[in-house]
Amino acid sequence: MGLNEKTVHDILSLYQQGEATPTQVVADLYQSIEAKEQSLNAFVKLLPQDEVAQQAETAPDGPLKGIPIAIKDLISTQGVGTTAGSQILKDFVPIYDATVIQRLKAAGAVVQAKTNLDEYGMGSSNENSSFGPVRNPHNPDYVAGGSSGGSAAAVAAHEALASLGTDTGGSVRQPAAFCGVVGLKPTYGRVSRYGQIAYASSLDQIGPITKNVRDAALIMNVIAGHDPLDTTSLNVETEDYLDGLENGIEGVRIGIPAEYQQGLNDEAKACMQQWQVNFEKLGATFVEVSLPHTSYALSAYYLISCSEASANLARFDGVRYTTRVSDKSLNDMFSETRDQCFGEEVKRRIMLGTYALSSGYYDAFYKKAQQVRALITKDFNDAFEQVDLLLGPTSPTPAFKLGEKTDDPVNMYLSDVYTVSINLAGVPAISIPGGQVDGMPFGLQLIGDHLQESKILRAAHAFEQSS
Repeated sequence: MGLNEKTVHDILSLYQQGEATPTQVVADLYQSIEAKEQSLNAFVKLLPQDEVAQQAETAPDGPLKGIPIAIKDLISTQGVGTTAGSQILKDFVPIYDATVIQRLKAAGAVVQAKTNLDEYGMGSSNENSSFGPVRNPHNPDYVAGGSSGGSAAAVAAHEALASLGTDTGGSVRQPAAFCGVVGLKPTYGRVSRYGQIAYASSLDQIGPITKNVRDAALIMNVIAGHDPLDTTSLNVETEDYLDGLENGIEGVRIGIPAEYQQGLNDEAKACMQQWQVNFEKLGATFVEVSLPHTSYALSAYYLISCSEASANLARFDGVRYTTRVSDKSLNDMFSETRDQCFGEEVKRRIMLGTYALSSGYYDAFYKKAQQVRALITKDFNDAFEQVDLLLGPTSPTPAFKLGEKTDDPVNMYLSDVYTVSINLAGVPAISIPGGQVDGMPFGLQLIGDHLQESKILRAAHAFEQSS
């Protein structure tokens, strides 16, 4: 086993014992990248090997000292291009680091690469990137999931030890499920969004993608916490997410929402039955619960997210830090730059959002979606009065073939049917490997109440160890 195939915790232990150096780890990572990247397309920007190795060797002391980490290219990195997967930002180089990057660097981590993504985070398959689709490491004919597909594929292919993604409606968890790795979406506001290019500001959340649950807890220890630069950041004390990770789940009450058992094939249902058996062996008990407004979640999500995207993406117009296509007139500069540099999915969502916010339709669409959001949040609040955790699949299907759903956006959106409600409610959730369906990884999703990351990490770790 190469050093690149080990977990972050394994590498830190080897460093401590003097059995490996950051230079050796970086060498193994880049050897894997050389062998696999051409077929996967997980990266938009790969920093030079020597530069990454030197930074890792001289990194400050901290819990992630000498660990290279891949970063979704929606998160600002000082001096390193940040494209959001879009041609309109293909030449943009931030002058500052996002808060999560500052915290990673202070902990001794090193930025290794910027990962490919659906443009501006808009997609469920990573086929909407202007830099080409990311392919699944388990089968390159299949998608890696989106929008953090590059981050998940890089970790699954051992091109990166760990990565950061962003999750607006499942974009950390769903690609993690498709690629057979761990993806954590924290409570909204638990991790600073300062320096993340916004898609939908009330839904976006940065989270780690790792090879196991312990590594996700370690990275959360570094990136979580209040940030005065982010007005949506929660001003609450952070926890040590590694503390109590081994305590087990004896007596934990788990609910499987009836709504999360629909639309699954027989193999997926068999996976869910096995999950319940495993958790019961670990000492958990199961309670029947319902999230009655789940069927409205996708509609509410796309109205809200597209409306916020319409406002957030208005700034990308060819005037300031973006590519400029035309100088013929002000209107030509705006219209031609946006028409030629935005992809079709981005334009579709801007149009949907602009329509939903327009005069005469605001109350009928956007306001109604926000009312449904409140009902969905109440569903979760009511459920967590009965149970400690909710369990279900991350996605109704495993990864699908490239091109299979590109001509049917609604069918593509259904890939996120079990993830979007979590973002609407702002609660935390984690996806971990839960077996295989149709020969591809199938993700298990655990959902907790607000600020209950420790609880879902503990349950996920217990399941992981038992499997």
